[in-house]
Amino acid sequence: MIDFSLLDKLIHEKGRLAIMTLLASRVDPWAFQDLKCQLDMSDGNLITHLRTLEKVDFIGGEKFTGEGRPQTLYTLTPTGRQAFLAYLGILEKILDLGK
Repeated sequence: MIDFSLLDKLIHEKGRLAIMTLLASRVDPWAFQDLKCQLDMSDGNLITHLRTLEKVDFIGGEKFTGEGRPQTLYTLTPTGRQAFLAYLGILEKILDLGK
């Protein structure tokens, strides 16, 4: 029997899963505006998901100021990477059980 309750509900939500996937896809940080464009989310929707992930230490954001507008860059934390890999591991088990 497949136990879907093992999937981390914080990550499993569509918007947060997309954010986690993008952040896990490369080592370099993602700027807020780049995430917004890539995910086609509104400012409010994106910031809500980012704050949720920051509260559980899955991602970290660092604000930079300089010429032009301030910019916030986001990365996966070690805790976030571990949680994301665990999430993927459970998905793989579910897919293997379905064979």
